[in-house]
Amino acid sequence: MRIFVITSRVPWPLEKGDKLRIYHQLKHLHKNHEIFLCCLTDEKVDQKDLENLRDICSDYAIVPLKKTLILWHMILGLFSDRPFQVHYFFQRQARRKVYRYVDQFQPDHIYCQLIRAAEHVKHIHKVPKTLDYMDAFNKGVERRINGAPWYKRLVFRQEARRLVAYENLIYEYFEHHLIISEQDRDFIFHPRRQNIAVIPNGVDQAFFSPIAHPKKYDLVFTGNMNYPPNIDCAVFLAKEVLPLVRKSIPDATLLLAGAQPAPQVKALNGKGITVTGWLDDIRLAYAESSVFVAPMRIGSGLQNKLLEAMSMELPCITSPLANNALHAHDGEEILVATQAHEVADHCISLLRDAELARNIALNGRRFVQERYSWEHTAQQLEELMMAN
Repeated sequence: MRIFVITSRVPWPLEKGDKLRIYHQLKHLHKNHEIFLCCLTDEKVDQKDLENLRDICSDYAIVPLKKTLILWHMILGLFSDRPFQVHYFFQRQARRKVYRYVDQFQPDHIYCQLIRAAEHVKHIHKVPKTLDYMDAFNKGVERRINGAPWYKRLVFRQEARRLVAYENLIYEYFEHHLIISEQDRDFIFHPRRQNIAVIPNGVDQAFFSPIAHPKKYDLVFTGNMNYPPNIDCAVFLAKEVLPLVRKSIPDATLLLAGAQPAPQVKALNGKGITVTGWLDDIRLAYAESSVFVAPMRIGSGLQNKLLEAMSMELPCITSPLANNALHAHDGEEILVATQAHEVADHCISLLRDAELARNIALNGRRFVQERYSWEHTAQQLEELMMAN
């Protein structure tokens, strides 16, 4: 099958969840199908990054988005009912290029990752199309409202309402749909939402395998540190959880590892807290740490960081919000907590009780091995695309 794929970003480097998801999906689809990858981008693209695309597609095209038009469309978005992020990624001249690439490639199927890119292909009716919602964006934005400064709350409320409407509307333009978790599917308010296939992420279990390494840090949290839910979690850990842990373990340390740390995250560096920025190999952050802790309070979707840490046999702590997508068993494969004192208690228990930590770690890796492989999730996607 000839599959035309459109994304809102170039899927390399793999520092963001959407890039990771599409990269591994295409890596496996490319074994049996001819893939043309069309990437919208608002950033300057490094030619070295493009070399990595050869592993996941037969050919590719980069469609730059003009900064001036992005700004203009965001202004127009103030007077529109479409979500701002749809305005941000849509440009008519970009759509014309997409149409031209589709005509040249003559696909049997079109695969669109994220509603952000959907405007560029929604009116193509000559071939069947599949949309990956990935997350329920409306809920992710809604969860940011309460913690936002007052001047952002109005914008977030408006964006959340627009996303509810758009995620409902765009459903009708695609024959097939998928999303990362049942929890996210429940927040797509379309009467036929049960037809949306739940296809989670996987984890490269060979790459993210246990590594024997001296421990430098007690606690670790990873992720793109410029992403609001990760910023919130990093600040929560440093300012609310770690001080409670230190009442029992005075010299407890925290590692915050991930690309593009925001100013709020950079400011946490020091006094037993290490902020790394980009790491060439994120496995080192896991290997050097004793406990992975990700009590996510906002955001949506399945947390790749949890899959990676569990696959590397770290005992993990998370929140009900994140575990609702993961479906691990609390007390067996993971520890779940909401409040700072609960998270701190779990951290102390795992740091002091080697047997508990070992059991959670072993059970966690086994859980991920049984349920989350890229091969399996890519096969699910392939079957969805080929369904009548």
